[in-house]
Amino acid sequence: MVEAWLSGKRRAALAFGLGAVAALGQAPPGFWWATLAGLAGLVWLLDRVRDRRGAFLTGLWAGTGYFALALNWIVEPFLIDIARHGWMAPFALVLLSAGLALFWALAALMSRLARRPALAFVVAFVALEWLRGVVFTGFPWAMLGHVWIGTPLDQLAALGGPSLLSLLTLTVAVLPVVWRWRGALGAAAVLGCALAWGLWRLAQTMPAAGDLTLRLVQPNAEQSVKWDAARAQEFFDRLIALTAKDGPADLTIWPETAVPYMLEYSPEVADMVVAASGGRPVALGIQREEAGRFYNSLRVLEGDGGETARYDKAHLVPFGEYIPFGDLAYDWFGLRAFAAQAGNTYTAGPGPRVLDLGRFGKVLPLICYEAIFPRDVNAMPDRADWILQITNDAWFGVWTGPFQHFDQARLRAIEQGLPLIRVANTGVTAVVDARGRVVDQLPFGVMDALDTRIPGALPPTPYARWGDGPLALLLAGLAGLAMIGRRRPSH
Repeated sequence: MVEAWLSGKRRAALAFGLGAVAALGQAPPGFWWATLAGLAGLVWLLDRVRDRRGAFLTGLWAGTGYFALALNWIVEPFLIDIARHGWMAPFALVLLSAGLALFWALAALMSRLARRPALAFVVAFVALEWLRGVVFTGFPWAMLGHVWIGTPLDQLAALGGPSLLSLLTLTVAVLPVVWRWRGALGAAAVLGCALAWGLWRLAQTMPAAGDLTLRLVQPNAEQSVKWDAARAQEFFDRLIALTAKDGPADLTIWPETAVPYMLEYSPEVADMVVAASGGRPVALGIQREEAGRFYNSLRVLEGDGGETARYDKAHLVPFGEYIPFGDLAYDWFGLRAFAAQAGNTYTAGPGPRVLDLGRFGKVLPLICYEAIFPRDVNAMPDRADWILQITNDAWFGVWTGPFQHFDQARLRAIEQGLPLIRVANTGVTAVVDARGRVVDQLPFGVMDALDTRIPGALPPTPYARWGDGPLALLLAGLAGLAMIGRRRPSH
């Protein structure tokens, strides 16, 4: 009777709703219990689907509901210039949500091919979610494991990154569905053990913070007029005033693309910056041009205005900072509009770099979007002393996007055992210790500067040493178990 009633449109609507409930665990609400409930409901629903096509569609609808709510901020960039781009906002949300939902649909389909469907769903889901962070340059936003950020359970990321947290999430959600009260006891035991380990790790002594003062500058420039020539001087003046406020700091840091000018065309800007800092170094987000190509960069200026370190953003945003195959379109067809080599989009830098800033230590720079990729951070060529993320979260609105972006950056600190300094134009400007705790922060959406120090670093974590390799072996073993044994009968 239940299977007959849960068919067609009813099943699609229920799956969509369960996916949306699961999304409530993402920041800012952070209702992790809703994520567990939504996933448990989805597994229960999949257990009552008789055919592979139905499983695929159920997973597709659930994933669409999840991403439609979790990624609602995706409409914000199209509302910056609403007259020109506003019409594209609903299409962006629908297409992105449905496209990412294909990973959920494939996991549901693959579960029907195994002898232990629930276990197969868990393994396939975690594996495909990891793949989502890789294919087509990757987009690992709103992973299931992100719902634990800000709780003691997020410390598990030091062992296995966000995928281990996703495995924990699905395991806890599935156990009560498969084994009812015994499964519920098992799920409680798993959560209890993870909580105990997280609390123990958080209670361990932390190394002392450094002695040097950093000044984090948050100019709060509105995105809709950030590049307006009539307002450029105003925003630059904000940066200068905040840099000079109450005397110089040892190192001042400006956010992504903070400077509305380029040093190549306005060399006097460097002198104005270091004059405001009292001759102390300044790390600034600024565009740069070289041989007709443009880069989204972090540049460190010393007291004489000379550049001592530079990082060019390597992981660019598709369709936002570059157009895929844009250079090929220029080479083959002469189309200049999408070509980085013609100066019409950004060119990617060579990859992760660790900058030696002398007495400030070694720093791994990340620009905006790069902080969502654990594999990129894990690919740093040398061990850094701290992570620096500069960003312009005005693109993400004020409701969900900036807070989800910040949470993912916090997770990188836990994974690596390194402190994080985060400087936003608008968004969350904060200092995070090597266990992911916020130790200092500016209010959201204000023009201000924060004077702080660099928290101490921890030794490399297991995830920093071995990445996703151990978890991949675990998933391979679980996949083997899912393919053998007796199929549990459907209800």
